[in-house]
Amino acid sequence: MLGGFGFILLFLTIGEAVALTGIGLPGNVIGMVLLALALAAGVVKLDAVKPAADVLLKNLAFFFIPAGVGVMVHGEVIAAHWIAITVSVVVSFLVVLVTVGITQKLLTRRPTRGTSEETS
Repeated sequence: MLGGFGFILLFLTIGEAVALTGIGLPGNVIGMVLLALALAAGVVKLDAVKPAADVLLKNLAFFFIPAGVGVMVHGEVIAAHWIAITVSVVVSFLVVLVTVGITQKLLTRRPTRGTSEETS
């Protein structure tokens, strides 16, 4: 399992190094994409990282603590701009909801054969 954590940290470090070039993406996202590509290419075996990934996923709630503390620390800023924050959250939620609905409808649309709609 320590080897799995090593692979995950290695790809996190590589992602952070790539992010320093100014690519415009966070290093952890770059590292995750690189790890996914390495897994898909067979460079890293799934069995090597799965136990470590399972431990991280089982304890995922702990990773939200820093975000919660950040919200508490910047409470004054949030209180001052709560209308803009609320509007942006609601609008982005609706955009995502509509986009997912349309995408799901397009992906599940299959041509039907022999239905009464074709014959009428």
